[in-house]
This record gives sequence, C-alpha cells and structure tokens, in this order.
Amino acid sequence: MKLLRVGTAGAERPALLDRDGTLRDLSGIVRDIDGELLADASELARVRAAAGTPGVLPALDATGLRIGPPLGRIGKIVCIGLNYHDHAAETGAEIPAEPILFFKAPDTVVGPDDTVLVPRGSRKTDWEVELAVVIGRTARYLGSAEEGLAHVAGYAVAHDVSEREFQIERGGTWDKGKNCETFNPLGPWLVTADEVADPQALPLRLWVNGELKQNGTTADQIFPVGEVVRYLSHFMTLYPGDVINTGTPAGVAMGQPEPKPYMKAGDVVELEVEGLGRQRQELKDA
Repeated sequence: MKLLRVGTAGAERPALLDRDGTLRDLSGIVRDIDGELLADASELARVRAAAGTPGVLPALDATGLRIGPPLGRIGKIVCIGLNYHDHAAETGAEIPAEPILFFKAPDTVVGPDDTVLVPRGSRKTDWEVELAVVIGRTARYLGSAEEGLAHVAGYAVAHDVSEREFQIERGGTWDKGKNCETFNPLGPWLVTADEVADPQALPLRLWVNGELKQNGTTADQIFPVGEVVRYLSHFMTLYPGDVINTGTPAGVAMGQPEPKPYMKAGDVVELEVEGLGRQRQELKDA
C-alpha cells in the first residue's frame, strides 16, 4: 500500500493512493498513519480490505491539497553516515568498519514539497537523497539481517539536508549540521514493505535546478537495510514509528570540486527513490 497524510501542517489526515492513482480518504477507518497503526496487523488488514473493496474509501480531490509527511508521531530518527561506497570515496573517507550513527530530531520533518530553509549564517547547505526505513515491530537484540527486514513496516524517500560547516567545522558532533529547521523532508508516501521486493535494488536520484547531481542505487550500500536494523537493535530499542535514514550515494556538493555548488535561497531541488515517489522543494532563507 501507498499510505500518506494530506492537509495543512499539523492537521494532516490519513489517506491512501490506490492502484489506479486515486487518492482515498482513510480518516473514516484509522486515526492516523503512525507507529500504533503500523504495529497493529489487524488494523492494517482492515485498511487493505477497504482499499480492495470498491466504494468503501471516498475519493479525495488532490487539486491544491498539500501532502504532508507520511508518518505522524515519529519516535526517533536514526541516521547512518557514509553508508555508500561511492559517497565514502568522493569525500576521501575510509570505509567504516561499523555503521556511523547520528540523530535527527522529529521536528526537522516536513512534507515532501514543503519549503526548505537555509539556516542563518549558512555557507554550505548540502543535499542528500536517502532511503528511509520505517519500523513496524519493536526490535531488541536482533540476531540476523533477515530478522531486521522482518521488523520493517515500509519505506519512504528522505532528504537529509545538511549544513557542512555546522556539521564538520564547528566542533562537537554531526548533529549541529543535521537538525536545522525543515532539514528532513519525508514522503510523499510510506510504501509498505510487501510492495518493495528488494530494498537493495532501488535507484536514487536528485536534481538541483534541473541538473542531475546524484544518480545511485541502494545496491551500493556498505551496510544493507536488514543489517542496519539488526545492528541498531543492539544499541537502542527500535519502536514502531521510528525512522532510519540509511545514507546517501555520491554526488553531494561537499564531494565536488571548488567552488562547491552548495544550495542557496531560490534553488529548487527534486529527488526520488524509484517506486517510492518524488519530492520537490524550493529553498528560502530562514
């Protein structure tokens, strides 16, 4: 299923995009798309049954309707750094022996087409298209990558916007350059795991002002999705509604020759993960 949330920021309602491309209202049968729903197999089955029965879910007019983040009440956002061979190479970094972790606060999440704000004082705001993993079952001390995949509810497109000077040159941890306002557009859809045959075979692309900058594939991940979930479960408990941003392929501004083409107000960035939808954001000054 392609699950999403539509409406004004803070007042989104649950919806579904059916196989014919028609937007359907889910608010009559579920409260929201969130961890509580994703952890409840019987509720998900009810949504599937409704989606497969003509006339049960009313159609929504998508004209002018904002698409919000596809997941409400996000618990935590765990991010994996340097998780693509080609991205590590372009930045001159060694291949990590274990996954590099950092966090994004849930309040960085905005809709897939919402405005991204360039932070005050920023000189190095960068782009990163990523595959986001949404957890559907509580995960503790998992024993295998296969178990890791079994705890995934679905997948989405994430834009891990980053301010490289804040991240690298201002001391401390990466979090300074990762948690600025609007720095995690998510969506448009949460695509349930049963519709993603192989999360390690997904092309990812990103354009800035119409120019292709990133063109990669999740096949190049150093630590694949199932292993990432397994690994994280040994350092923290993962709960339904938690999100994992799994890293970005080569092509970021930081990895390009001087003068590096960092983003600025007025730029338009578009990104997609095949089968998971497309985002478009215009940048403005904070």
